[in-house]
Amino acid sequence: MSTPTSELATSGRPAAAAPTIGFVSLGCPKALTDSELILTRLSAEGYRTSKTYQDADLVIVNTCGFIDDAVKESLDAIGEALRDNGKVIVTGCLGARANEHGDNLVRSLHPAVLAVTGPHATDEVLAAVHAHVPKPHDPFVDLVPPPRNAIDGVGVKLTPRHYAYLKISEGCNHRCTFCIIPSMRGDLVSRPIGDVLTEARRLFEGGVKELLVISQDTSAYGVDVQYRTGFWEGRPIRTRMLELVRELGMLARAHGAWVRLHYVYPYPHVDEVVPLMAEGWVLPYLDVPFQHSHPDVLRRMKRPASGERNLERIRRWREICPELVVRSTFIAGFPGETEEEFAHLLDFVREAQIDRAGCFAYSPVQGAAANALPGALPDAVREERRARFMAVAEAVAIERLQRRVGATMQVLVDQAVGLGKKGGVGRTYADAPEIDGTVQLLPPEKLSKTYRAGEFIRARIVAAQGHDLVGIPV
Repeated sequence: MSTPTSELATSGRPAAAAPTIGFVSLGCPKALTDSELILTRLSAEGYRTSKTYQDADLVIVNTCGFIDDAVKESLDAIGEALRDNGKVIVTGCLGARANEHGDNLVRSLHPAVLAVTGPHATDEVLAAVHAHVPKPHDPFVDLVPPPRNAIDGVGVKLTPRHYAYLKISEGCNHRCTFCIIPSMRGDLVSRPIGDVLTEARRLFEGGVKELLVISQDTSAYGVDVQYRTGFWEGRPIRTRMLELVRELGMLARAHGAWVRLHYVYPYPHVDEVVPLMAEGWVLPYLDVPFQHSHPDVLRRMKRPASGERNLERIRRWREICPELVVRSTFIAGFPGETEEEFAHLLDFVREAQIDRAGCFAYSPVQGAAANALPGALPDAVREERRARFMAVAEAVAIERLQRRVGATMQVLVDQAVGLGKKGGVGRTYADAPEIDGTVQLLPPEKLSKTYRAGEFIRARIVAAQGHDLVGIPV
């Protein structure tokens, strides 16, 4: 008796009904890379993914637990998954948080979850999945050991094909008073430089045109291993930010791609990286989490730099690389912040000419040392200062964007309608995906001009609209 083709797997063996997993990934790009690794491992074991809760045998929720809004979003997502499916595993930063009684926060609010883990806990998540939804048996692959560290090959990506995040380390050595990340993700652990470069090369070879380097503290890469020498393709390379960026730049140039640096603390050795930007090895773009400018506020925050040195450093960076774009995040209304200290912050944003700035009104986070600081400000004052900050920051950003009008710039296409004949959306080197502006692409003047998502094109900038640019492909 013959078996219908529809019941055969691609290998020719009878196909059993593979269990399906629903997945929700919340939070920052660092959490996204954790999600990609979990999904890659599950896919390698034969699990399928489901687009709905109802069709899944189990749901995994990768949570964020940094600020109150993120906690609420994560708890709501867990509740929704429990309601619509019933079998839920929780992982990520919120999974590591305790409530005021010292009990696990997630379990205290959602006792029906099957398992709870903290961040970067792939093995624990897979063990929980195996316990509740046994993996499909495949005698051809069951003896193959799982990958030990990063994604083996490109793996499952949750970003579009043409860009990807590359996590170079986990954890953080700082103890900023407003932050509880170290309590959830631990101290700095740098990935071996050979592993990082191997993953980068595979991503480029897989079609990635923009590699976004992420960590909790990119500038501290290698500090935990005292910048020891690693090896890649038989060559000795120090585990240090400068050497890593140089090697990534060479890989990117060989594949006609971009490298973008995120979470760069303004340490003195970052000065050594800026010339690589001026020479075109990596994008002249720095995502620097300044948080504030006034020395007294920075001391209360226990930040690793002072406002005066930051302003001098930005000026020096721009002398080396005039095309440099600086994006940053700030906190308004930190405990004890005076009107004078806040005015100092506004002056800093104007003088530093921060190209892209985001701002949070200070929000107490359970377990953060800042909660015990005197001088807590009323919610209304914090929100009013955030609004004032954003008005100044947006004015600076828009003025700097206006300088782009008339220039012809390289654009990485994110969307193309009708092969670009009906327009599209892209980004310049100044625009990271999801957090910065875009280039709204008009239909090209030449009828023969076409393009697709993931391609680089040249566009003449004809207008600036808010945080976005408008360009015509040339």
